[in-house]
Amino acid sequence: MRTTAIVHSKGEGDMHRIANKWLTVLALSLMVMTAATALAQDLKGRMRERLPIIVDLKTRGVVGENNQGYLHMLKGQTEKAAVVTAENEDRRAIYDQIGKQTGTSAVVVGQRRAIQIAEKASPGEWIQDAAGNWHQK
Repeated sequence: MRTTAIVHSKGEGDMHRIANKWLTVLALSLMVMTAATALAQDLKGRMRERLPIIVDLKTRGVVGENNQGYLHMLKGQTEKAAVVTAENEDRRAIYDQIGKQTGTSAVVVGQRRAIQIAEKASPGEWIQDAAGNWHQK
């Protein structure tokens, strides 16, 4: 019976180590992307659940949309303050992420979003203009 030994050259060993490192980096990248996607889906779900409450608060004049892209309690209102706080925290997370992806700040993203929100607001909703003045659409 004949035995054959497999001998790897030094170059092959280096290639295997490099390939293993790349596979590790790829696996870690996929894990991070999966976690980020799961976080984004969770965030969207929470915002979707709050939407009917927020629409009601806007319709009744309890909250308005400020010029920074966030909800604002009007006239010393405190009704559903926890909902407003949670919404603003999630918006801040979104603005931060978009800012990182686009190379700008969350503040700029929020201000741009505020313009879009104001344009799409329903009649009667409270909106803060760029100068800081509040008015009903």
